[in-house]
Amino acid sequence: MPMSPTLDEFQELVDSMLIQHQSILDILSKGQEASARVNRAVVKSVTNCGCISVEAKKNVIPEDATLADLKHILSNHLQGNLCPNCRDIIEAELGKQLFYITALVNTLGFTLEDILKREESNLKTLTIYNLR
Repeated sequence: MPMSPTLDEFQELVDSMLIQHQSILDILSKGQEASARVNRAVVKSVTNCGCISVEAKKNVIPEDATLADLKHILSNHLQGNLCPNCRDIIEAELGKQLFYITALVNTLGFTLEDILKREESNLKTLTIYNLR
């Protein structure tokens, strides 16, 4: 099994591949398009394939529930598992979205590693009180 690229290697690869859409405006609009395609692929998994379904209803939270309890009480409303075809499509669309996020990171002069470290630090500092 081939090794996965490091964050730096991936960031450099994206930088070398981004030729046509170097404008920040292109990157932002292509990123939005990629995000919409991810959403559409998930919706199609529900509406066309049916391998997953959305079973949404109001979450009932007991009065004595703590913030720590919420992780186990709240639902993602998703039922089933992605079939191999839907999984492949969504994974490909997420890859395109990651490409444009990385292109934006490059254009603005950040590194993926620094962003990841900062977010990890925020999550560790705020723990459950991060509430995302």
